[in-house]
Amino acid sequence: MAAPEPERLARVVLSRLSEPGDAVVGRWLDRLPAADLVEAIRTGTVPDHPGLDATRLAGYQARLPGLDPETDLKRVRHTGGRFIIPGDTEWPSQLDDLGDGRPVGLWAVGTGSLRLLALRSVAVVGSRACTAYGAHVAGELSAQLAERGWVVVSGAAYGIDAAAHRGALAVGGMTIGVLACGVDVAYPKGNAELIRRIGVQGLLVSELPPGEHPNRFRFVLRNRVIAALTRGTVVVEAAVRSGALSTARRARDLNRHTMGVAGPVTSELSAGVHALIRSGGATLVTDAAEIGELIGAIGDDLAPQRSGPVLPRDLLEPPVARVLEAVPATAEGAPVERLARRSGLPPDEVLQRLYELGSLGFVERHGAHWRLVRRR
Repeated sequence: MAAPEPERLARVVLSRLSEPGDAVVGRWLDRLPAADLVEAIRTGTVPDHPGLDATRLAGYQARLPGLDPETDLKRVRHTGGRFIIPGDTEWPSQLDDLGDGRPVGLWAVGTGSLRLLALRSVAVVGSRACTAYGAHVAGELSAQLAERGWVVVSGAAYGIDAAAHRGALAVGGMTIGVLACGVDVAYPKGNAELIRRIGVQGLLVSELPPGEHPNRFRFVLRNRVIAALTRGTVVVEAAVRSGALSTARRARDLNRHTMGVAGPVTSELSAGVHALIRSGGATLVTDAAEIGELIGAIGDDLAPQRSGPVLPRDLLEPPVARVLEAVPATAEGAPVERLARRSGLPPDEVLQRLYELGSLGFVERHGAHWRLVRRR
């Protein structure tokens, strides 16, 4: 196997030196190749740069000793994975929308090209402590999306995330789990089997190198990747302070479609979604067809128009309908003169309309009276 190129090795080092979304490193990488940047940090010969101070430089330098990027690459290859960097054919260019906060690289385990899968992907996120309603809706939406050829992206956490992944997997669909830890770390432990299945049937992705564990800030930073990677984000359930709302806000800031699923008005776990929809920050959706219409190709992913059933009397012309409304719901019915007064139409026209209604099966003549046909 050929030796990794210096740029890839340097970006592996940077993935351990810096936390995800480090804008200072991002601004450096706009000016210097990654290999030159690592050497500049090592020697302390970094040129003037906005946001850099002695404390931050010392923090980077403190992490340098003992780093072995080649071992990291071997470790991820051992799990069947790879390290993707900007310039690779598999790199999703939409991540560049994150600007200085763009990942220095992505560790990935699984099948398929991340770039191609992300072209038709949608994020389904929500509360970890979800209700049975939320889990059901997330699973159904994700299964429907997968059946329509969409790739479901989520964070592999408990609750809505897990339900979304399971929904896609259940119908043989593709799903991507964006992790806040190394791709070789099963977190949370209770989702270990689900994460394994995603790595086999779908794709696991992380900014963090092998062996790294999550913390509170890494979850929030992970959400920006979910938002940038996908065509849109659907929030199924979220309380007012839910971390899932940060994904929605990121998606909105990146000009991605942001969608929300309404829940019971009495549920605190839907209060955040409802507030998002009321503020205009998200569009209300109820099924995969409506999601596809928003984020899909114009004219190709239209949702069907929703309407109630068309009843036979809905098709009647207005004068005919007026006469029908005038016929009383009694067994004896009413004579033509009384129906004329009630409908406001001339008796001759009323009689004509009554015969039309009789031929359609709405009314029947009973002596000199007309009455409604009683239907079983």
